Amino acid sequence: MADPRTGTVSVELNTTAAQLLAGICAQLGEDNPTAVLSRALGLYEMTMRIRRQGGRLCFVNEHGELSDVIP
Repeated sequence: MADPRTGTVSVELNTTAAQLLAGICAQLGEDNPTAVLSRALGLYEMTMRIRRQGGRLCFVNEHGELSDVIP
């Protein structure tokens, strides 16, 4: 695999991941799947960084219920 900082990298997705990606693109009105993957990877990276620092990243729903991004 080439260094992703210097060029393009191909990613092979299984059917489930491809369907999830397509669905998210449709919901966001985004025609560039790479943009969606970049957002997801950025969120994952932020979650892992916070976790290494001893914290946790959570979503809070309209009822005030917490859900960890990564348990």
